[in-house]
Amino acid sequence: MGAPKYVLLSYDEGAESTGEHAYEETWALCEDAADLFADPPPPARGTYELLGCAPEGNLRTALARARADGSAPLGLLTLETLDKTGGGEGEWWLEDVRVVGDRPCARDLSLRDITVEGRQSDDNPYDYPQRPPLSPGYRVLGADGQPWGGCRDLVHIQEGCTEQLEPPLRLLGCSPRGALRAALDAGEEDLGHAKVVRIDASGRSVQPAAEGELRAWIPSARGHGLVDLTLDPWSERPPLAAREVWDLWGEGRPSEPNRWAGCDADGRRFWLDTALANHTHTHTHTHTHAHTRAIPDRPPGTIYHLDGRHITDPPGFFCALGEAVNGPAGYFGWGLSALDDCLRGRRGAEPPLTLVWHDAAVARACLGVTPHTGPRPPTFEELLAFLAERAVDVRLA
Repeated sequence: MGAPKYVLLSYDEGAESTGEHAYEETWALCEDAADLFADPPPPARGTYELLGCAPEGNLRTALARARADGSAPLGLLTLETLDKTGGGEGEWWLEDVRVVGDRPCARDLSLRDITVEGRQSDDNPYDYPQRPPLSPGYRVLGADGQPWGGCRDLVHIQEGCTEQLEPPLRLLGCSPRGALRAALDAGEEDLGHAKVVRIDASGRSVQPAAEGELRAWIPSARGHGLVDLTLDPWSERPPLAAREVWDLWGEGRPSEPNRWAGCDADGRRFWLDTALANHTHTHTHTHTHAHTRAIPDRPPGTIYHLDGRHITDPPGFFCALGEAVNGPAGYFGWGLSALDDCLRGRRGAEPPLTLVWHDAAVARACLGVTPHTGPRPPTFEELLAFLAERAVDVRLA
């Protein structure tokens, strides 16, 4: 058997009620996995009509552009429901909106019925906004509350289809043990719930990979006594970028800085997930159990050196910052909100502190572009302002 990449852990249903770790017994070590990685499908986009609309601001500008070009980006659109007196009564959002057309409103030829495409925000309090009785309709706003006019009603025309059938996960070259070995020998068909964990070459846990139901097994072509197991996952699969990141952690926690630098933006984002998963853990046992400790903060006033050579995108800044504070493969936030939490202490550093940003010109050139629509990551100048507000003295070098 080759060096295993994954460990399969049993699921103990009784453990949840007693507050213990739910996955207890090692059921198998597995050489590899097939059909494990998959990026989630893009959120479904729907088509909507803003009926009886008097467009203003960016909505009017986008409408004129859509008439010329066929469609036009608009970004985040907010519908504020109005009560019968015209006061605001709650908000509902469409993200990544495009204006795709318009026509005269049949009830009032001075108004337009505007057709847009977009996806519902995960923050919406309900699936669809409802006008209260005698309401004049909705106030239309931009991402920062800019007035874009109003409309009398909203109609949802159709939803995009993103349903896809995913293949089961296959664990290859597995050496079963314990209760799983006994179940296979007895010919049992119901093998139970299990969790797959990525491990490094020494057998230490790197990161959970999937959970699901073991459905079937066959003898493995990888060696005598080995089996290939089929698992129907009920958890989300790791993204495609996880494969590269886990390979970089395959020999253990990276001991050299900038191992993340060759990854693209998706890989760097997943690197941050992996660094966070390993941030407070000192692994002393293999596979399932590890003693943990919090990373002590170095005293206020400490100077940290940020290697800026590879900060070509926002995830790269946080990868580099984690290593500046907590060493190779270190973690110190994945975004501004997480960085704010880290700066409150117990993550390795406590302000006030000094951050010497080497090769800052790379980030200044790469992080200064502001997209026209939708939410955006912070620019270089916004990062500097954010840090300054939190007692981080940044010195550009």
